Amino acid sequence: MVRPKRGRRILSNPNIIYFKPRGVPLVELEEVKIKMDEYEAIKLKDFEGFDQIICAKKMNISQPTFNRILTLARKKISDAIINGKAVQIEKEGEKNESN
Repeated sequence: MVRPKRGRRILSNPNIIYFKPRGVPLVELEEVKIKMDEYEAIKLKDFEGFDQIICAKKMNISQPTFNRILTLARKKISDAIINGKAVQIEKEGEKNESN
């Protein structure tokens, strides 16, 4: 039986939830969807510069879980940059069809 997912504290919502390469019509782009916990992990670690242990405490999760979330978020963002994909940050309650 799978262990229940622990609630993750999201401290802020992004003002902008969509990014795409300039000069390429949206209909021609693949999308990468970033979950809110992935957004929060990137914000806390890479933008605000906190240590992973502090980030995990702020998000109310374990440090190994934080590391998995951060690694997945970085992989998705690097895929979008390298392969010219659009990035959508999914707000809570939105349906995640892929990724």
